[in-house]
Amino acid sequence: MDRHSRIMQLYTLMKDRKRPVPAGLILERLECSRQAFYRIKRDFEADTGARVVYEAAAHGYRLERGDDFQELPGLWLSPKEILIMLALIGQLRRFASTALESELAPLQERLEEILKREKIAVAPLVGRIRLLPTDDRPIDPDVFERCGKALVERKRLRITYHSRGRDEVTERTISPQRIVCYRDNWYLDAWCHSAKELRVFSLDRIQGASLLEQAARHVSEKKLNEHFADAYGIFAGPATHKAVLRFTPERARWVAAERWHPKQQGRFLDDGRYELTIPYGDDRELVLDILRYGPDVEVVSPESLRQTVKERLEAALEQYCEGRKGV
Repeated sequence: MDRHSRIMQLYTLMKDRKRPVPAGLILERLECSRQAFYRIKRDFEADTGARVVYEAAAHGYRLERGDDFQELPGLWLSPKEILIMLALIGQLRRFASTALESELAPLQERLEEILKREKIAVAPLVGRIRLLPTDDRPIDPDVFERCGKALVERKRLRITYHSRGRDEVTERTISPQRIVCYRDNWYLDAWCHSAKELRVFSLDRIQGASLLEQAARHVSEKKLNEHFADAYGIFAGPATHKAVLRFTPERARWVAAERWHPKQQGRFLDDGRYELTIPYGDDRELVLDILRYGPDVEVVSPESLRQTVKERLEAALEQYCEGRKGV
């Protein structure tokens, strides 16, 4: 057990006891020697302002809270928690260049101060964790801030939105429900008052956002999950189909460990192939994920999905036909 865990264990052991805790029990729970306990006791008293007082008659210790007692100030970090913190710092740094730069700087400084106080060199450890974003799209920091503010204050937003699919710009009033980070990009689940239904808005496509005084329309968590989490990928709506995919034995070892959808079903076939069944509604994202496996996957059903993938593969092959070489 490390020092931080022992300090937390000491506090947990003593905080609610009305009678002194036997010294033997403390040493047993802290898994330390008497000399090590004295060091832990000294550090605990210095950091909290409390006193760990020995009562000879009871052969134990009691906690004495003074006027300057502080309830475990700061963060008590175990090696595992330090690693998590470093990963979070790295994750936050990824977004500092887009939406959260001004807000992250003070927070990052505070986190690094905690690590330094524990005599842990920050830079070498941070450098040992690499987070590699893929295909992330930049977001206007003002848009991110206003979406977050509307979400926290439960207010409506007036946004100007550019739809990639239709290549058109529209203005609409929305009630933000939650912000989602999906595949390294940010989305806003919201009730659209223009469409009168739930919609997903890509934050990088919001060209302007203004906070309104009107209260946001509330949508229950249950309804949000039913609408946004039922089908495959980022596209919302009910799952109306089930895709059955079969992967080659070589690829099966990887796919069997992957999570494509919370409600997926998978099984190994007798010949070593892996069969994956996935619910979906809109097939656009699913088709792209299937295509990246090339000859290592076959769409078994439904026939409409099989035909779509077949046509996309044929179109790709056409790019490499002999007649087009050098064009």
